[in-house]
Amino acid sequence: MNALITISVLAVLVLYLGLYKANKALLPVTLLGLAVALFFTINHWNVFTGPTFNDMMSYDNFAVAFSGITITSTMLILLLSKGYFEKISDHVAEYYSIILFSLAGILVMVSYHNMTMLFIGIEIMSVSLYILAGIRKQDFASNEAALKYFLMGAFSTGFLLFGVALIYGAAHSFDLEAIKMHLETNLQTGQAISPLFYTGVVLMAVGMAFKVGAAPFHFWTPDVYEGSPSLITAFMSTVVKTAGFAAFLRLFATCFYPLHDFWMPVILVITIITLFAGNITALYQNNFKRMLAWSSISHAGYMLFAIVSLGSEASYGVFVYAIAYSAASIIAFAGLVLMQANTGSDSFDSFNGLGRKNPFLAFTLTVAMLSLAGIPLTAGFIGKFIMFSNALSSMHTWLVVLAVINAVISIFYYFRVIVAMYFKDAERAELEIPLNFKVVLAISVVATILIGIWPAFLPNVI
Repeated sequence: MNALITISVLAVLVLYLGLYKANKALLPVTLLGLAVALFFTINHWNVFTGPTFNDMMSYDNFAVAFSGITITSTMLILLLSKGYFEKISDHVAEYYSIILFSLAGILVMVSYHNMTMLFIGIEIMSVSLYILAGIRKQDFASNEAALKYFLMGAFSTGFLLFGVALIYGAAHSFDLEAIKMHLETNLQTGQAISPLFYTGVVLMAVGMAFKVGAAPFHFWTPDVYEGSPSLITAFMSTVVKTAGFAAFLRLFATCFYPLHDFWMPVILVITIITLFAGNITALYQNNFKRMLAWSSISHAGYMLFAIVSLGSEASYGVFVYAIAYSAASIIAFAGLVLMQANTGSDSFDSFNGLGRKNPFLAFTLTVAMLSLAGIPLTAGFIGKFIMFSNALSSMHTWLVVLAVINAVISIFYYFRVIVAMYFKDAERAELEIPLNFKVVLAISVVATILIGIWPAFLPNVI
């Protein structure tokens, strides 16, 4: 709770700094405030005593772990923003403030214990993101991204809210544990579960699938990611996706687990469609940023393994995969921002010859691509390994086979970047990497390799 209060107050403070033209203080104050929020979050590890605030919120280790990921990823992304937002607008404070408000909604999403708080958290996050996607007011692509995101977001929220209403009508409660007890009692006593409940579960699954960009509810993702400013896209691709899956997992692992046999086939079909739609379409992209958008869809498919194969390792699997994917994606988007500034292009050809001109950046991008592809000795491999192991333990052998095929497909488009950097030549100007980029790239690479070599140092979130 202290972290949530800190971030909310920080967002207002940043607005006041902007009002008084203290632009140079915006980034340091924001990073310092997030560091304080991260301290409060970590300090809450292993001190869970039960749901708080009339059972509305649950600050257990699960919430602490995913709050830590989202806050840390936000800090790294904002560290890349030095000088970036100034090129887009004179009102820099609003960028930082809206990102912080979105992060406040995300902390609610990962720690809710009542469906009312789930809805509130999603809305706080989503409204902030609608603004961020279209914050380049003079850019047609940014306006289009904001409009599409708003329309699809409102549509998915309608599904989610209708599902919540039906479940409340059947179970007479918004509390996750109360709903679970209602299901268990009915199943044990042989009483029929209301058809409203089944319909509500399906509608909520569809609404959450929209939020995490899973197929066939993914059509907004490529255009929104491509049209938004690159650092905002990085935020949506990492922090928002992590929060979405944390909320998804908490809902189905805690609340709907007794009906696993009913909804599991639905999620299984969504998972398979998501894997193939994301990977096959990414093969045909010539734009690096758009490739990352389709790649994020495919990774949503891998993270859905935790929902399909609910078990003792599901939370840990999503936790590790979220860290691996976030670290690699932050590297990829940092490289994209540098390439856009250097060449003015998002295409794969803009990376040609980078290995000779800037070995450090080329190395970090190589590590990121290898991790996203799931190559051993990277965090991405460990994440996929845990997901596949969970699926095999739940006897989803064919799902793992299809996932391995998709992992092989992904190698082709991830290695296009590596081939461009090391095996293609191009005349290019010297690329200066600012210190803040070097720090972020170094931290992300170390995390990616460290988890790949020694995953046991990460705590279990159960």
